Amino acid sequence: MRNHILVARPAPSRIGLALAMTIVSTLVACYSARAGEYLTSSTPDFPSIIRTHSDQLGKIDSDKEAISLFVLAIGPALQMGDVARTLGANPLQTKLANELLLPELTGAVHRLMGSLAAWRLALTIRQAISDQQSSMETDRLYGSPQTNAWLAQQANASWHDSLNQLSDVVASSEWGKGIQGESSGSTLLIAVLEKAARLELNAMQTGFQEWDRIRSWKDRVRGLRGQTRLCGTWQWIIHNHQQHHQEQKLTLLFPPAGNTKATLVGLAETIVLGENVYLRWEVDGRVQEDSLQFSKEGQRLEGTFVNSEGGWGSISGKRTSGCAS
Repeated sequence: MRNHILVARPAPSRIGLALAMTIVSTLVACYSARAGEYLTSSTPDFPSIIRTHSDQLGKIDSDKEAISLFVLAIGPALQMGDVARTLGANPLQTKLANELLLPELTGAVHRLMGSLAAWRLALTIRQAISDQQSSMETDRLYGSPQTNAWLAQQANASWHDSLNQLSDVVASSEWGKGIQGESSGSTLLIAVLEKAARLELNAMQTGFQEWDRIRSWKDRVRGLRGQTRLCGTWQWIIHNHQQHHQEQKLTLLFPPAGNTKATLVGLAETIVLGENVYLRWEVDGRVQEDSLQFSKEGQRLEGTFVNSEGGWGSISGKRTSGCAS
């Protein structure tokens, strides 16, 4: 890659370039707005965070450096202090690390940081073209060779091909010769702008996805811990006040946490918060909700139910055998 990227251009080319930049900015703004609509809470101001930490994002050269920057700066800026503290803690015992889904969480943070670094590159190039700078140092845009190598390792990222296409244009002989002539200069700049915009959109999409995955981390941990507490065989007694106080006895086998192939038929949702258990069942268009509490050191469950047919009553559950892995 050349030491400098020349972006000097004749005045007549500026109209076409300005129009292209307006279109690009509109597309980016539209995608950002749509992403905010699909997510359930307010999203961070990613462009502002990227600008604030631009130099640091441009110097990431390893997964370790990516985690360190997240722990020290990016995580707190995204209001993910709990995630940052967990990743910044002393090495955890393997069992606890697995219970906290630490490998999954670490991978998500790696992908987020890679996306932010790629996003930062696209923003920097677009801003430099907008400012009509006469030259841009390649190292300032792309970072060190180590940073380039780290970004190149993100082969599974949705933005990886876009990054390669942008890099190929920048490394082309046209850039090396500089921009000569109005038509060729304008065309080349618009091509760079288009590829930078594509990189920005792809990195933005991945960034939102990984941020959403990370912020739901504690919910997934709670869910798995709840499944672990429920795991085992239970004798269920349902007392239905609607049907002349009829009692129904059945046996339920709750599978181990993470076993999606052995889920109970009709069980649509499970939430365990402390000693409280919520179960939602959906069968043939009918819905039943159970509100229960653990007792007897987790060996019993007591509570009530309501269903969409007007039924209501009590539930008593007794664990008859432990969890079968």
